[in-house]
Amino acid sequence: MNIIQEFDTIAATATPFGTGGVGIIRISGENSFNIIKKIFSKDNLEAGKIHFGKIIDDGKEIDEVIVLPFKKPKSFTGEDVIEIHCHGGINVVRNVLDTVLKNGARMAERGEFTKRAFLNKKLDLSQAEAVADLIHSKTKNFAKISLKNLSGLLGNKIKEIRQNIFELLSKIIAGIDFPEDVPEPEYEYLIKETEKIIFEINKILDCANSSNIFRQGINVAVAGKPNVGKSSLFNALLQTQRAIVTDIAGTTRDVLKETLDWGIPVTLIDTAGIREGNEINTVEKIGIEYTKNSVNEADIVLFMYDASKGMDDEDKKIYKMISSKNHIKIASKADLTKERQEGVFYLSVKSGEGLDELKEKILDKTKSYSLDDTEFITNKRQQDCLEKCRESLLNVLNAAKNHELQDLISIDLKSSLLFLDEITGEVITDDILNNIFDNFCIGK
Repeated sequence: MNIIQEFDTIAATATPFGTGGVGIIRISGENSFNIIKKIFSKDNLEAGKIHFGKIIDDGKEIDEVIVLPFKKPKSFTGEDVIEIHCHGGINVVRNVLDTVLKNGARMAERGEFTKRAFLNKKLDLSQAEAVADLIHSKTKNFAKISLKNLSGLLGNKIKEIRQNIFELLSKIIAGIDFPEDVPEPEYEYLIKETEKIIFEINKILDCANSSNIFRQGINVAVAGKPNVGKSSLFNALLQTQRAIVTDIAGTTRDVLKETLDWGIPVTLIDTAGIREGNEINTVEKIGIEYTKNSVNEADIVLFMYDASKGMDDEDKKIYKMISSKNHIKIASKADLTKERQEGVFYLSVKSGEGLDELKEKILDKTKSYSLDDTEFITNKRQQDCLEKCRESLLNVLNAAKNHELQDLISIDLKSSLLFLDEITGEVITDDILNNIFDNFCIGK
């Protein structure tokens, strides 16, 4: 994007394309009010009030709409903003947007509205990233915690840590620049204060593993021979007929995936049955290779065999392949036998035996990923910045313990500040900034 485009008036739909009750078109930039005057049936739009009228293009009525005008800086982007609420049909929304673009706006790029909010200091960068987390959240819990970051939870904590580092640095610099008036801080003081700051950074980083799991989810693969009930279990856990179930071996040829909200995102993977033999065709062979890849990448594997037939050599061969993984050994079709062995989970999709208990058992294996006690949600970029900040502070700590020159210690303190400033966006490169907002949807 060039510098001229950076200040263009932009427009895009703020709601997904599709049939619905309402569609929203958002306009942002200094030309917003001029554009709406050209196409709206009413004049003298007052900011902060709702206006009802019609969108008109070349004298033809396009739709009846509600217009919400916002004057800068009291808007999401910090610029003049117009929101047009029209009827939600695909063609209606497209016609209204085309009319806006024809009268002086250009199509917004991905995340450009939020990017402008950041550039106009309506949000810091951690809040802007929380907008993307909120939009893409796969669970209700993640949405709630992302909202806390949008409200400034992470950003405020980073600013608090930054202030503590800055005060420490200021005392060192004052002692260096004005040695006759200000004594250099004691090394014991530097050690104590640096340890406090590192402790606060560790509190945030302690949540990193849970943050990553909550963002990416847990992959649960169902594996076993053909016709042991994998697709039936898949459908039962989803509570819908997603996979085709037949008595014909090799019915499932591809990998099916669906994500469930079980407090954390759980992606359930139905795989092709693993078997060998001359009757296997090329398509099924490809499906079996996909199965092996899915099992290797899964966080949890549900290994299934037919309880009514017991584990044969082929079952044992498959089980050996997955036994080193985090897994649950399941005997399916348990309604057909009374046999019960230790260490085996007995299940019948037909009678419902064990279904609820299996869900609980899967959740038990994901408890280490729970976010119940997680205060801060961070992404990989933020975690990298915090780890680099901590590394600089550890250098400060070691230097203070060795009573090194304080002007050298100040260099690492300055570095730690720069890494924190990357989180909030006080210091950021164009490449990083564009990469962040390219992951947003158009219209946000």
